This record gives sequence, C-alpha cells and structure tokens, in this order.
Amino acid sequence: MIKVLLAEDMHMVRDALVALLNLEPDIEVVAAVASGTEILPMAQRFRPDVAVIDIDLPGKDGLSAIADIQAHLPEIRTLVLTALGRPGTLRRALSAKATGFLLKDAPTEQLVAAIRSVAAGRRVVDSQLAMSAWDSAECPLTARETEVLRLTAEGLQAVDIAAQMFLSVGTVRNYLTTIVNKLAARNRVDAIRVAREAGWL
Repeated sequence: MIKVLLAEDMHMVRDALVALLNLEPDIEVVAAVASGTEILPMAQRFRPDVAVIDIDLPGKDGLSAIADIQAHLPEIRTLVLTALGRPGTLRRALSAKATGFLLKDAPTEQLVAAIRSVAAGRRVVDSQLAMSAWDSAECPLTARETEVLRLTAEGLQAVDIAAQMFLSVGTVRNYLTTIVNKLAARNRVDAIRVAREAGWL
C-alpha cells in the first residue's frame, strides 16, 4: 500500500482528490492538509511514501515545504501538483529536489500513475513542460536578488527587507535597481510581473 500525504488549500479539490485516490486498491491517503506549515509535522507523524503538494499554499509555499521534507525526511518522495505550468516553476521544483511535477489539469489516471512511479523511485515530469523548460531562459537573478524581489512582491518596503535580511537599506535599494535592470523591466512592479510570468517567483 502506497501511503500518501496530500497538501491542497482548496477544500473541494482536496476532498475530491482524497476520494479519487482512496478508490485505488494500492493507494491510501493517510493525511490531507490545507497549509504549507502543516506538511512537515503531518509527514513526521504519518510517514507517507509520497507527499503530493501544491505550490501555492498559505503559511508556507509548497517548494519550501518540500525543502523541509528533504532536510528531515529524505526518504519521502514528493510530487508537485500545480496549476503553475511555467518552465521557471518546474526548474524551482526540481531545484527543491521534488521527485515529480504534474499539472492539475492532468487526467486522474495520470496522477495515479505518477504517484506509483514516484513511490517506486522514478522521476516524473510532465513531458510538454519539460521541453518548455529545456528551451526557456534561466533566471538571471542571484538567490539573494530573488529573495529581495519575493519580499518586495509580498508588499515589504526596503527598510523592512533590510531588517529581515540583515542588510542596509541602501544595499536593498541597489539590489532592486539591479533586478529591474537585469529583467529589463520598467520598475519594481514590472520586475515582479516579469519574474512571476517566467515562474522565477
């Protein structure tokens, strides 16, 4: 029996997935959570074989939760299930050591097959998205620049970002200027849009 933890914040989607997966003779959903902060504690409690995780979750995003699982429970396989079918998102998921990546509009039988494959130790990636990722540009931002832009996208001001990242306000402003230039954006808001559309945020 393949034990599955499911992380999905939309109540109806989560319930439907639990019901569908539990119909399979070799799959049992042992835990279903609505936020990213619940993933690690529930994984530690139930020790699933596979964690099926949405990226956009409240509290903590799915990719950060996958990194937590890798750090504390590396034997658990992780399958990203997302509506964000962008090459940059796939790259970020693979960088976080996700074992699989599947789009939410995939047929149920494809999800079931992906769970079985991931549980068996194989990597599963949507083929069309894999080709797009192969052809698309790498993110030009450094990890620190990406973090500054992410915090800016969350509505933090330069002074708040400086305090959170232990930087000077001037350094944060320099980072933002560099980010805007690297992304060929008009301003910070446009830089956030460019990065989101590319799947870099």
